[in-house]
Amino acid sequence: MRVPVSQAAVLESLSIVVPAYNESARLPASLRTVCDWMTERGVQGEIIVVDDGSKDDTVALASAFAHADDRVSVVCQPANRGKGAAVRRGVEVARERWVLFTDADLSTPIEEVEKLAEAAAAGADVVIGSRDVSDSQIEQHQPWYREAMGRTFNRIVQTLAVPGITDTQCGFKLFSREAARRCFGHQTIDRFAFDVEVLFLARHFGYRIAEVGVRWRNDERTTVDPVRDAARMFVDVARIRLRHRGLSPTAR
Repeated sequence: MRVPVSQAAVLESLSIVVPAYNESARLPASLRTVCDWMTERGVQGEIIVVDDGSKDDTVALASAFAHADDRVSVVCQPANRGKGAAVRRGVEVARERWVLFTDADLSTPIEEVEKLAEAAAAGADVVIGSRDVSDSQIEQHQPWYREAMGRTFNRIVQTLAVPGITDTQCGFKLFSREAARRCFGHQTIDRFAFDVEVLFLARHFGYRIAEVGVRWRNDERTTVDPVRDAARMFVDVARIRLRHRGLSPTAR
């Protein structure tokens, strides 16, 4: 059983993983926002930008931040492999006791991690930022067709992989380092359905999962293709149980 911690203890040892692919337009402002929040709130830890084979100035801009602020580091994937692969790489190099991953556009404001830290302090090993529980606040909705596709996807996820979790796809999740390394160590999906697989593994390994309502604002500049990526996600979710058939709950 994990030793109880306080919210402050979570924030005092926090690795923030930011996967980035062609994010030169959004990343600098987001890094500035996160760094300012860490300073103002007295948050200790690190920011790990994982570049996923970008073709723009993402690496150069992130590296400039790393040069100016030693809390920021940059890890480069040699080619574009997908968000799941980028987050996994960030987890591998994270040094702090808690690991948050967040989207480069900060669709969920960084200060919302304080809510997740409260749930961690209450005993959760994995805390999911959610857009679909009673205290969620959607400040700008997705287009209707994306929301409809999301509801359909969630029904499939509930049936095939992780029943009881209402929002697997919000890109704002907090893990204890032990849970993160164990779950991501068995992860096989590199693209957008990786969240579902990692939560399936967290439940399989017996970690306590909490779902917490957060503020969220849709960014219309998303790189997710509503047809191509949705089709891949449906296929990947359908294969999750098969991929991990026979995996022992004690596997390391």
